[in-house]
Parts: sequence; C-alpha cells; structure tokens
Amino acid sequence: MPPAVYLVSGANRGIGLGLVTTLARRDNVIVFAGARNPTAAADLHALVQQYPGKVHIVKLTSCDKAENKAVVATITDIAGRLDVVIANAGISNFYGPSLETPIEQMRDHFEVNVVGTLVLFQAAYPLLSASTPSPKFIPITSGAGSITDCAVIPLSVLAYGSSKAALNYLARKLHFESANLICFPINPGGVDTDLAAFASKNDEMMKNIPVISVEDSVKGLLNQIDNSSREKTGGMFMNYDGRIRNWWCFVVREPVQMGAEM
Repeated sequence: MPPAVYLVSGANRGIGLGLVTTLARRDNVIVFAGARNPTAAADLHALVQQYPGKVHIVKLTSCDKAENKAVVATITDIAGRLDVVIANAGISNFYGPSLETPIEQMRDHFEVNVVGTLVLFQAAYPLLSASTPSPKFIPITSGAGSITDCAVIPLSVLAYGSSKAALNYLARKLHFESANLICFPINPGGVDTDLAAFASKNDEMMKNIPVISVEDSVKGLLNQIDNSSREKTGGMFMNYDGRIRNWWCFVVREPVQMGAEM
C-alpha cells in the first residue's frame, strides 16, 4: 500500500507543527510541512532528523502562486501523490472595534486567510484528484467565523472573524463544486498557541476564554479528518470534537435544490 501523503500549511509552529509531529509518528505516512521561512523552522528540522524520509519541509507562502505550484511539483517528484491537504496557515494580527479597524488589516486577513487558501487549493487539486478517489482538502477555521455564534459576542475580531466566515463560505463552495472532494472547515477550538496569547493580550474578553493544549486540539482534528466522508461531514462547519457548528441562521444538512439556500 502506498503511503498516505499529507501537506500541512503554516507548519512551523502551533497547531501546524502539532499536526506534522503527530502525523510523522504514524506508519506509512509522508508529510510535507509548509513554512514561509524553512531555514528558521528549527522544530521542523528536528522532525526531519527524527523521522528521516517522512517529513519534508517546503517553502510555502500564502497567496504566492509560484511557490504553491512549486510545492505541488516537489510533492509529485518525491511522493508521486497527495491525499490530504490541511490548510492551516492563517493570521490574527489585530483586535479592536470596527470603527478603529484599519482597512489594511482587513485586506491582510482576507489575503492570507481566504485568498491564500484558494491559491493553495487551485495548486493542489489537480494532484489531489488524480491521486485518490476521495481527496481531502481541509481548511482550519475558527469559531470566530460563525455569523450566528460569534458576531453577537463583544469580541474585537472583525478582521479575523469576517475572514474566517469567508473561509467557511469558500470551503462549502468547494464542496459543492468538486464532486469527489471531501472538504469542510474545522474549528480547532481555543488552543494554547502564540495566536491565543496575542488575543488575550489585546482583548480583555479573550482572557476569559478557556484554551486547550495543542496536543488535544490536534488529536481531535485528526480524528475528525481521518474519519470524515463527503456524505457525513462534507460542506459542514465542523468542530474538533465532532460537533457541527452554526455559521448562519440555520444549518442545512440535506442536499437542496439550486437557489434554495441563502
């Protein structure tokens, strides 16, 4: 049986690093770890040494079409296939009310969190679809992207939350446009990472939100990804613990006729 081949973006720290670490421990797996600056990714280099031939670091910058295509070419040369892409790269660089949110922050968040994910999908899908009957493209989203659950909470996350809501739309759209693709956005939970520390430092309410360890988040994420199917989870807004999240005023779980969803 050929090895299962994964690509994880934003793999140099936090959840991304946790995903690569856990996947590298599995038998018959190859993991390509995307990082903007591979030279500085000391933890990834340690994994390369610990799991020779199983972990490959690739230079991957959000929205850089040439780099994204080059990464897929590298995967093709080394592994010859690609089964799962976990689109983990993202930013959360600003906390503040809408009236004080710089337009540049809105652009930056949408560029990385939404456009960057689409660029990655466009580069990876041809190899994904040619490699396996059930390719998986899984964007890591956030509960902040729930229009129903989060918009009503007084968190100062306009740039981050609205970009994650757009990412959720993108993932659901990809599900409906790609017949065999397993694609769903998944919330990793509040995780003890640099992103969470920055949030707590810049938003008083974020200090009261409990966090889980990277290990617990990754365990839940991979459990959902491993056991996912187009019929069960495709196009849904999933939580790392298996719950289906709300993202608008209702959740449609059954196929609908064109034009029936708003």
